[in-house]
Amino acid sequence: MFNQDRQGTLPAGWVAGVTGNGTPKWTVEADPSVQDGTNVLKQSGSGDFPWCVNPAASIADGFVEARFKPMSGREDQAGGVVWRWKDGNNYYVARANALENNVSLYYTAAGRRHTIQYKDAPVEAKVWHTLRVEFVGNHIQVALDGKRYIDVADDHISGAGAVGVWTKADSVTLFDTFSYGSGGTNQHREKM
Repeated sequence: MFNQDRQGTLPAGWVAGVTGNGTPKWTVEADPSVQDGTNVLKQSGSGDFPWCVNPAASIADGFVEARFKPMSGREDQAGGVVWRWKDGNNYYVARANALENNVSLYYTAAGRRHTIQYKDAPVEAKVWHTLRVEFVGNHIQVALDGKRYIDVADDHISGAGAVGVWTKADSVTLFDTFSYGSGGTNQHREKM
């Protein structure tokens, strides 16, 4: 779907912003290294926690998955997915970080990020990875490249919310295929 979007703009219907301060820059860009596609979604600005979400996608229980490539960043090289996004200050996020070689799960409430769990995991820079989160009720599972690293219960954010992608600080990150679904049956995939 995003291959129809004009390069240099946000994907149609998506919104972008930052939790905290900063000037994120989310744009659809061409990337010849992507399998079978031409466009990626690139975050090349900086900010505390830049996000880009599809507010039309509202799910309470299901999954969200994205392919991402951490390209550069002196402070961070992170790529993440968000779900149950109520607004730019209230949502869950799972992220993988190439500088720290870990996967982590957070909830953001009233604009403050709170750690739920960290796990060491190999996250190579300038390589495509797949980050997937499955969530039903208070049960959350986070997998990187097909391996589950986090399996927890957390009650901080409930109900339906939007889904999207996320970075941190000065991370320059590319996102390719983005998919989500509810109840394990309804699946939507957006090819950047």
